[in-house]
Amino acid sequence: MGPPGLQPILLVLLDCWASVSAHAGSTLAVTTEDLNATESSPTTLRPALSARPPGPPRVPEPFPGPRPTPVTDVAALCVCDLSPAQCDVNCCCDPDCSSMDFSVFSACSVPVVTGDSQFCSQKAAIYSLNFTAHPPQRVFKLVDQINPSIFCIHITNYKPALSFINPEVPDENNFDKLMKTSDGFSLNAESDVSFTTESDTPNAAKYKYGVHLQTSDSFLRFPSPLTSSLCTDNNPAAFLVNQAVKCTRRINLEQCEEIEALCMAYYSSPKILRVPDSRTEVPITVQSIVIQSLNKTLTRLEDTDVLKQALVEAGPVKICTNVVLEVKYSLTYTDAGEITKADLSLLLGTISNAVVPLQQKFEIRFIQQNTKPVPLSGNPGYVVGLPLAAGFQPHKGSGIIQTMNRYGQLTILHSTAEQDCLAIEGIRTPVLFGYNMHSGCKLRLTGATTCPLVAGKVTSLLKGQSFPEYVAPFGNSWARDVLDWVPVHFVTQARHVKDSCQLPVALVLEVKWTKYGSLLNTQAKIVNVTARLISSSFPETNSGNERTILLSTAVTFVDVSAPAEAGFRARPTINAKLPFNFFFPFV
Repeated sequence: MGPPGLQPILLVLLDCWASVSAHAGSTLAVTTEDLNATESSPTTLRPALSARPPGPPRVPEPFPGPRPTPVTDVAALCVCDLSPAQCDVNCCCDPDCSSMDFSVFSACSVPVVTGDSQFCSQKAAIYSLNFTAHPPQRVFKLVDQINPSIFCIHITNYKPALSFINPEVPDENNFDKLMKTSDGFSLNAESDVSFTTESDTPNAAKYKYGVHLQTSDSFLRFPSPLTSSLCTDNNPAAFLVNQAVKCTRRINLEQCEEIEALCMAYYSSPKILRVPDSRTEVPITVQSIVIQSLNKTLTRLEDTDVLKQALVEAGPVKICTNVVLEVKYSLTYTDAGEITKADLSLLLGTISNAVVPLQQKFEIRFIQQNTKPVPLSGNPGYVVGLPLAAGFQPHKGSGIIQTMNRYGQLTILHSTAEQDCLAIEGIRTPVLFGYNMHSGCKLRLTGATTCPLVAGKVTSLLKGQSFPEYVAPFGNSWARDVLDWVPVHFVTQARHVKDSCQLPVALVLEVKWTKYGSLLNTQAKIVNVTARLISSSFPETNSGNERTILLSTAVTFVDVSAPAEAGFRARPTINAKLPFNFFFPFV
């Protein structure tokens, strides 16, 4: 007889098989289109013969509910209809095609259009061409297909179940809410049981990259120039999108007290929501207020109270004081996508009719909580005057190791008035992008020192404590992208003379860079770095004699950018071919 638990499983499979066999018949409607008439003729398809298990026939039980209605009407669906209000060639389902168009088609590019294959019953639209007719006609069939699989969907009572979504996992906080919204459970709660409402459940929302920062009334406004240089106040600030923009504002000086965009409270009063759609608000704290006068002098105020702009008459001239000129937001966020702190720095100034229209500057930056911001030398290209990022690779396969002091990653000798190399040992000058530099010092040698000892000491003075092996191509290059970094090619130049001491006297760095990117916003990229250690021959010193040698280091930046050539894209060509019988029956 077999295991006792096997009989219920066999009964369930037999039940499903009987259900599928009972509905195996399908009815289709055939529509033949010619130039003059449209005719429909019903046709019945025979079900496929299949072996049934022995035993008395079972009567299929009725379904507990109606079959799901198709979401998409396959008869109206046409994936090859690409041209609006125009017939597409060989697209038999195009509603813009007429019977005359169908008569010159060579084949149907999409012969079958089906619905959802997961259901036990689905619609299918079949398109074909009847070339035996004169002229050729399109044949359209709408078929009810039966899914032969026993693991098909008869009824759907939860529409999101057919899509790939992340299910909500029940826990102690949302179990009662899931019980209330579920259709498969009956609630019979006692009177002393309290269900948590939707507002009391913890909000799992968080800010994601590019999401608008919400405030208590709408969103945090960040004025920016859009289609022109004029300021657009309704531009929202986005999460983790650092921006720094300038825009102009046309104002009437007589009405400066009524313009909100010139008022300090317009930028300090909003309260940012900690997470989207939450009740926790993060106020904006004013960190500093700097006042700029008409002659451009700056004065920092000790108090951070809100100041309101005022129209003042200074004789025949009217001026407006406490007008917002610069706004800088600094927002602190966590790994969970929450805003924890919002700081604001303002530059207020005095304007007159001579400075109208007014130019304003706005900046917003995001800082992760419990982290220190890493200074960059550019984003992405290098900025003139900032130090070069450099480092070394301790072993193959590891990332680039850099010192915490970015001004000490690639350095040269530091020049002083005394020009004593031993006195300034350890003091270096950083290599700044775009600056050609030359430095040097003097080293006094005695006859007691040997040549190898002096050569090693001079080499360490020229190269520094740890000379880097790689230089970053961009100012914001990641240390883990080793293949993108530019290796430093070290070359030694020396002339060998008999009975002489070879001492390094100069270290020359040559940095080749190019303009990278669009002509409208080119970025500086380093493509090659060469370090030449130049040695010179000195005769062996006699005992008791002293000699002074001059050591020097130099840095040269060479622009190797190819000249920009203005060009235009080629005009698009239309490579369309008509079917071979397009002009049938005329040709």
